[in-house]
Amino acid sequence: MDQLHMHFTQAIHNTVFQVVLGYVELCAGNADTKFQKMQYKDLCTHITLDSYIPCLTDLCKALWEVMLSYHRTMQWHEEHDKQKTVPSQDDAAGEPDELTVDRSYVKKKLEHGLTRIWQDVQLKVKVYILGTDMSNFKYDDFIVVLDVISRLMQVGEEFCGSKSEVLQESIKRQSVNYFKNYHRARLEELRMFLENETWELCPVKSNFNIAQLHEFKFMGQCRSPSISPSRQAASSAGPALEELSLFQQYHQDGNPFEMHTEHKEEETEDVLASNGYESDELEKSVYQDYDSDSDVPDELKQDYVDEQTGDAPLKSVSRETIRSKKKSDYNLSKASAPILTNTTLNVIRLVGKYMQMMNILKPIAFDVIHCVSQLFDYYLYAVYTFFGRNDMPVPSPSLPTYSGREAVPARVVGPACLYESSGLGLISSRLRTTLNRIQESLIDMDPVGENAGVHGPAEDRKEKVPSPHLSQMVILTDSGTLYGLAQRVVATESLVFLAEQFESLQSHLDTMMPAAKKPFLQQFYSQTVSTASELRKPIYWIVAAKAIDYEQMLLMMAGVKWDIKEIMSQHNVYVDVLLKEFEQFNKRLGDVSRHVRIPLPVSNVLWEHCIRLANRTLVEGYANVKKCSNEGRALMQLDFQQFLMKLEKLTDLRPIPDKEFVETYIKAYYLTENDMEQFIKNHREYSMKQLANLVNVCLGSHINKKARQKLLAAIDDIDRPKR
Repeated sequence: MDQLHMHFTQAIHNTVFQVVLGYVELCAGNADTKFQKMQYKDLCTHITLDSYIPCLTDLCKALWEVMLSYHRTMQWHEEHDKQKTVPSQDDAAGEPDELTVDRSYVKKKLEHGLTRIWQDVQLKVKVYILGTDMSNFKYDDFIVVLDVISRLMQVGEEFCGSKSEVLQESIKRQSVNYFKNYHRARLEELRMFLENETWELCPVKSNFNIAQLHEFKFMGQCRSPSISPSRQAASSAGPALEELSLFQQYHQDGNPFEMHTEHKEEETEDVLASNGYESDELEKSVYQDYDSDSDVPDELKQDYVDEQTGDAPLKSVSRETIRSKKKSDYNLSKASAPILTNTTLNVIRLVGKYMQMMNILKPIAFDVIHCVSQLFDYYLYAVYTFFGRNDMPVPSPSLPTYSGREAVPARVVGPACLYESSGLGLISSRLRTTLNRIQESLIDMDPVGENAGVHGPAEDRKEKVPSPHLSQMVILTDSGTLYGLAQRVVATESLVFLAEQFESLQSHLDTMMPAAKKPFLQQFYSQTVSTASELRKPIYWIVAAKAIDYEQMLLMMAGVKWDIKEIMSQHNVYVDVLLKEFEQFNKRLGDVSRHVRIPLPVSNVLWEHCIRLANRTLVEGYANVKKCSNEGRALMQLDFQQFLMKLEKLTDLRPIPDKEFVETYIKAYYLTENDMEQFIKNHREYSMKQLANLVNVCLGSHINKKARQKLLAAIDDIDRPKR
């Protein structure tokens, strides 16, 4: 039996050598005999990239034949033993004990030989796998290599119950090396895409789903990560065939390593819409009906906000529907189409490719998922960097005002300062932490390399990508386009859409992740993916801060006489000017929505920001007042009520943001000394200047100088811990 094993071992050695030698000589293109004298290990290093997969396939085919031969040998002995163990009528005495012992010995030897032969096969294939640097393989080619090795490991499991640790370790080494290079190239590619992205809509159908993309077809097959794609093809042939082992399926003819690639191009994608519309006829009919609806009130015709956020595609739009849609008159036929760009689609496809690799090779699942998270990180960071940073200064004119005890010239606080000083915070602590983490771990802040020592070792910087730069084609400073609102919407909402796709993949990724690494995935989703929608606040705030002329309102309020002696029935002009600004803002939003759908959450954020800034500016204007009477305070209330009444006709947003903030401040003027002291302690949302102004304006009315000193001291006490 030992001699038999030696023959099989020699057969394995000769087979792999001849297969590899054949390809090396074929590619060398000369009759040089030096290759024949090489060791197998050295010979494997001469395989060209073009011949790597065909050679690997032929190698596995040849080794399959050797293992199949051994399998048949074992089968012959089993059949032969069965015949011998059934006594014939002529030989009732049965067989001698020596023969039984011999058969038992042979059986044990053959079974032991299974492991030895499979070990030889693994070692030969390992040498071949590690003999070539696969880091520059095309993605599809590398997937084929993984598929072939996965199929070979399946053969090993059926051959002798082996888990193929040798093969797993060698292919893992190559996979980690390959994937590191592949991912690095994809991140650079993503940076290039983002820097050339003009943030225009990629028109997809309203029922678009990532399952429609080629890269995610594997998920629909519900295959186990341990099963190779080629086995999937075999299992789809029918349950009867699936139940058979490979040695049963290919016992007579055929080979499990015949590549089934012809089915690859069968399916086609159908995800893009024509001009972004579900139907051109639908688009035409909707707008014809809309334009001819003369009986629809004018105020309904000029509204724009899209509240149609359902997932079902819009099939028909009736005349009555159009009449009833107060805030949904534009883009009806595109109401449920996702907002995404070509870059978003590329990232989604890339995630699908990464998951394919994970599906075939589970040992590198964590490495791959970590890289998947970096794709999302970089996209999020780019959107924030491009659209969430307020690099344009907001002018703030100087006005005389009370600050503390004396009248000194002080700058009027602009919208940016108003918002941040109010403690409302545009960026949540969670989002800020996420952005800082991405910048520290992924962004190369010194791509030129001038300060390499400052930013860490060169090896660490290899893992980083330079911060992307917004394309010069994207203009964010034009007031006519609401400071690039269309591009901001496409960018931000494409990120939100990308986050939704990641959410839908979480359970699948979780099944791939090793138990010890699951906390990483949970943290990625809870602290990064879930923050995508939070970027709306800082990004749309930049538009809101510039869309309304808050500075003009402050200047006009400064010119109003507030120490009047009679109750006024007419509000001040600054209210009309402010409302005119909001009407103009509403019209511009309508203009933008003709090009890009503005989802309801986006319009709500925009209106909330504008109204909040307006109300904060009102309080700031009232805090700049030097002298004010009871009648003047009543005029402030009249102005604010007029503003609210007209504003509520422009927006459906309820409740009106910061309404109480203004009303409470105006009414605080009437508080007694004790109540004022309690008010100061309880209302930290007002600035020190605003609180001090309340005290100063009330002096001589119902607060004396002694009380004034006491109240100002209370304000100082509040401010002291901050110093």
